[in-house]
Amino acid sequence: MKGVLDFCLIFLTLHIPGVLSLSTHVAIIYPQDPVLRIGSNLTASCWVHPELGVHASSLFWTLNGQQLPSSFYRVLSPTNLSVTLAGLNASKQTSGDNLVCHNHKGHILAGSCLYVGMPPVKPVNLTCWSRNTKDLTCSWAPGGKGETNISTQYKLKYKLRWYGTEKECADYTHTQPYSCSITQDLHLFTPYEIWVEASNQLGWATSDVITLDILDVVTTDPPSGVTVSRVGQLEDQLSVRWEAPPALKDFLFQAKYQIRYRLEDSQDWKVMEDVGNQTSCRLAGLRPGTVYFVQVRCNPVGIYGSRKAGIWSEWSHPTAASTPHSERMMSGSCDSKSSGDSNSTLRRELKQFFGWARKHAYGCSSMSMKLYDQWRVLMQKSHKVRNQVLQGDKS
Repeated sequence: MKGVLDFCLIFLTLHIPGVLSLSTHVAIIYPQDPVLRIGSNLTASCWVHPELGVHASSLFWTLNGQQLPSSFYRVLSPTNLSVTLAGLNASKQTSGDNLVCHNHKGHILAGSCLYVGMPPVKPVNLTCWSRNTKDLTCSWAPGGKGETNISTQYKLKYKLRWYGTEKECADYTHTQPYSCSITQDLHLFTPYEIWVEASNQLGWATSDVITLDILDVVTTDPPSGVTVSRVGQLEDQLSVRWEAPPALKDFLFQAKYQIRYRLEDSQDWKVMEDVGNQTSCRLAGLRPGTVYFVQVRCNPVGIYGSRKAGIWSEWSHPTAASTPHSERMMSGSCDSKSSGDSNSTLRRELKQFFGWARKHAYGCSSMSMKLYDQWRVLMQKSHKVRNQVLQGDKS
């Protein structure tokens, strides 16, 4: 017996294949390359050429290299052996399953491909975005349970809403998630109608039509030049600076930024939602003597007056920096009671300050940072005076 076939549709032909007939083949299978729904029944026949001198009763069938039971067979004539397959399962590969007719020695006489699947369901999750207004990329997902198990084509169609002619996107990715990019002849300030058509040999389906203006779905590159540095010797702060995406420098828009940061040994990010449109920010309330990773992303809001929320860019590459070590941590204290009282007082004052800041300032407010800096200086002076008093009492 030959090994499992790696490809479909194998014949032994006497000369160049033409119309399937016994005049040109030593054997043929009918139906040839059928396309069937999952759960269907199939009866196929293998005709052998009379001059071959082979009786149908000596033949046998294989499906994907596995011999089928003789109870599935029926001898219809000395040159015709049929096989019946009930409740067909989905094809194991989109190129089809191999149904092969063999002679008694195991030699291949004829073959056919079985394509068993389902018609496509309406594609879903059609989403589009434009990078820097230079292109329009849309992605979607197959409807229903996913793949149809047979070769299925997806076409992204689009047209200008009021007067455009229907066009098809050309730059596809053929693996999930499916997507296509339109890179030419794009129009701003004009709505597009966009949809996806799915088709195979068992049927076709069309997604819902979405309508959008490119200016409403703009995203951009992550902010560049992200730097993170210490704020003097303030042990619980880091300063973050970045540059606006250069691709949008000539566009009229107001950028919105987000920052996220995490500890070096953690995967949990903390996000600052409301940084505003400034290109610097102060992170406060951090752990002293700790390495932090920081990222920034941009949302180009209101390009040319668009009233829709933009689409967030990818996060910038992580940038690392460490906060200064705490003087309290480095100097220490032998008076556990005094140290505990000091820490308790510091935590209480911190809680009071941040409670006030949450009520009166948002995001990276320069006012709140200025007040916070003043408060920290006073706290540090107070702490030094307290330490000097404690040291004097001990001496």
